[in-house]
Amino acid sequence: MKHPLAAALAVALAAVASAPASAQDPQPAPVNADSAPQARSDNPLLVDSPLPLGYPQFDKLRDEHFAPAFEAGMAQELQEVRAIAGQRSAPTFENTILALEKSGRLLSNARRIFANLNGTDTNDARKQINNEYAPKFAAHRDEIMLDPQLFARVKAVYERRHELGLDEEGVRLVEEYHKQFVRAGAELGDADKARLKEINSRLAALATRFSNNVLDEVNDSAVLVDDASELAGLTDAQIATAAAAAKARGHEGKYLITLLNTTGQPPLAQLENRALRERVHKASVARGSRGNQWDNTGIVAEVLKLRSERARLLGYDTPAAYTLADETAGTVEAVNDMLGRLVPAAVANARREGAALQAMIDREQAAKGEPSFQLEPWDWAYYTEKVRAAEYDFDDNQLKPYFEMRNVLENGVFFAATRLYGITFKERTDLPKYHPDTWTYDVFDKDGKQLAIFIFDPYARPSKRGGAWMNSYVGQSELEGTLPVVANHQNVPKPPEGEPTLLTWDEVTTMFHEFGHALHGMFSDVKYPYFFMNVPRDFVEFPSQVNEMWADWPEILANYARHYQTGEPLPQALLDRKMASATFNEGFATTEYLGATIIDQYLHQLPADRLPGAAQVMEYEAQALRQAGLDYAPVPPRYRTPYFSHIMGGYAAAYYAYIWSEVLDANTVEWIKANGGLKRENGDRLRETLLSRGGAKDARQLFVDFTGHEPRIEPLLKKRGLDAAPSAD
Repeated sequence: MKHPLAAALAVALAAVASAPASAQDPQPAPVNADSAPQARSDNPLLVDSPLPLGYPQFDKLRDEHFAPAFEAGMAQELQEVRAIAGQRSAPTFENTILALEKSGRLLSNARRIFANLNGTDTNDARKQINNEYAPKFAAHRDEIMLDPQLFARVKAVYERRHELGLDEEGVRLVEEYHKQFVRAGAELGDADKARLKEINSRLAALATRFSNNVLDEVNDSAVLVDDASELAGLTDAQIATAAAAAKARGHEGKYLITLLNTTGQPPLAQLENRALRERVHKASVARGSRGNQWDNTGIVAEVLKLRSERARLLGYDTPAAYTLADETAGTVEAVNDMLGRLVPAAVANARREGAALQAMIDREQAAKGEPSFQLEPWDWAYYTEKVRAAEYDFDDNQLKPYFEMRNVLENGVFFAATRLYGITFKERTDLPKYHPDTWTYDVFDKDGKQLAIFIFDPYARPSKRGGAWMNSYVGQSELEGTLPVVANHQNVPKPPEGEPTLLTWDEVTTMFHEFGHALHGMFSDVKYPYFFMNVPRDFVEFPSQVNEMWADWPEILANYARHYQTGEPLPQALLDRKMASATFNEGFATTEYLGATIIDQYLHQLPADRLPGAAQVMEYEAQALRQAGLDYAPVPPRYRTPYFSHIMGGYAAAYYAYIWSEVLDANTVEWIKANGGLKRENGDRLRETLLSRGGAKDARQLFVDFTGHEPRIEPLLKKRGLDAAPSAD
C-alpha cells in the first residue's frame, strides 16, 4: 500500500476482516475437485481453474459460491490435519511439515479470491459473508494451531531438524512452522487456550465491522456542493467528475467531493474557496468519531483491550512487544529509537515550511487589503502549491498532461522492468474480468517463457477500499508447480467518458511502487508455498520502494513522460524545476506519517491498566502526539484512529514498517547508483539475492546479501532532506 511519506503504499495486500492480505499466509494452488467434500461442478471455487496459471474464473463466480466453498474447505482441511496429527508413525519432515504444507488448498484458494474481491469490488452480499465468516475462520485456525497432538509432532520435528538431512530452506520451513504454532498459543494450558479462542473470534468480528464502517463512513462523508462557482481552482474534468458523482447519488445539478481514506484530501491543493476547504477537511477528520452508526471509537477501545489480554496470555507485556518480536526491528526499543531520531528533524522542517506558508498568506492578504489569518490544516496543501510556484516556478499540475495512465504503465513501469530484468509484457483480452476497469497482461521471462499474469486495477469506485496495494490470486511454489497471478490496485479518480486519465506525480510514483510489490511476487522462486512473499511487515515495503527510483530515472522518464496530445517530451526546464523541488514539503510528509506511526505505537505500547475507553480514544490520540512533540496543529496525522484501517488489521503496532523499509530502500538505491544504475547486472543481482527468495531466508540477511553491509539511517535522512534540518526549539 503506497504512502507518500514513505514514498510508498501500504502494502497494502487485501484480506478478510479488513486487514491487508498478509504475505505471510501460504499461497497454495487451486484444489482438485475430487478431493473436496460436497464438490459441485457449477461452483468454480471447488474445481481447478482450466485457465492459464490457474487464473480465477471470474465470469463464472457468483457470491453464492463462497459459503459452500468455505464450508467444504474448512471440512477438508480439518480432515487433512487430523489425519496428520493422529497418525501412528513417528513424526518426520515429510509426514508432518510437508503434509501441512500440502493441506488446506481448497480453503486457501477460496479465501484468497474472496478477500481480494471484497477489497476491490464489495457489495452487501460480500459484506454479509465477511461478517459471518471472519469469526468462523478465526475459530478454524485456532482449532488447528491449538491442537496439542499436532503441535507435539511439529515440535518433535523441530527438535531434530538439524539431524534430518534437510537443505537450508527445509530447515527454515520447520523453524517457521514451530514459531507460528508457538506464537499462536500452542504451548498454553487448556484454560488459556479457550480464552485465546474467544479473543481471536471477537477480534475477527470487530475487524470486519471496523472495515465496513470505514467504507460506509467515507461514502457518507462526501461533501455536497450546490454551486459550481465554489469549485474554483478545480479543472473542468474534475468538476465534471464531481457532477457525475452527485448525480449518481441522486443530487443532479449539484457537485459531490468524494473522500479518500487519508486525512488529507487532494482537492485541498486546488480549491480557492477557503470555507469549502475547511468543510472538506473537517468532514475528513470527523470520520468514525461522529457518534453515528459507523462510529469506530468503541470498536478501537475493545480491540486494544483484547489485544492487550492476548499479548499477556502469550507472554508479552504489550501488543507492540508481541508484534515486533517477529519483525526485523525485533524490539519496541529499536522502533522507538528510530522514531525518536526522526521526529525532531521532521517537525523542525515542518515548522519551517509552515512559516513560509504563513508568510505567503500574510503577503496575499495584505495585497488584498484584508486581515490575515492563521495557517490551518485545510490551508496547507493550497498554499504549499503557491510557495512551490514562487520558489521553484513549478506547479505539480504542469506535469499531468505528460502522464497519461496507460503510457506511464506500458512505456514507464513495464519499460523499466524490461531494461532492468529482461522481462516483457503482452496485453490479453480473452481472460474474464472481475470489473470492466481492469487490464490483464501476460508476463514473459528473459528466456521467453511465461513468468506470471498481471492484473492492473487503477480506478477508484465506491465499492473499492481506499489506498493502493498488491495482492495475489495464485502464488508461486516449486512444490505445487504454480506460477503467480498478481494484481496492482490504485484509487485514481476516473475521468468523464472520453477524457484521458492524467496522473499526478504521486500517482505515477504509486504505480512504480505497487509494481515493485508485483515484481516481488512474480520473481518468487521458492520451493514451499509458505515462503511465497512471506516476509516481515517492516520488510515487505522495501522492494516496492526501491522500484520507485526508476520513475524519474532519465532514460525511463524520457520514454514515458510525453504530452498526451502532441507526444512532445516533458520539457527539460520543467523537469529541472521538479527535481529542484524534490525534497520540498518533506517536513510535512514525514511529520504526518510519523504522527500516524506514533499513534499506532502509543496505543499498542500502553500497559493494560492504562487503556482507553471509547470516550477516551480521541483524547489518547492527542496525548500521543503531544508527548512525542508532534502536536503541530497545521499537520495532522495521516490517519486518525477511527479510520486507521492499517492498525485495525495487519499493520497493528507495525505502521512504522514503511519508514523502516525506507531505510533499507535508501541504502539499496545508494548501492545501485554507485554500481552503474539501470543495467541488467544490477537487476539480475537484485532478483537473485533478494526478490526471488521470499521468506526462504532471513529478511535482514537478504538485505545484507545484496548491499554487503548492515542498514544505515543516514541515506534516508539525506533522501528526505532531514540531514541538514535545524534542531527543534
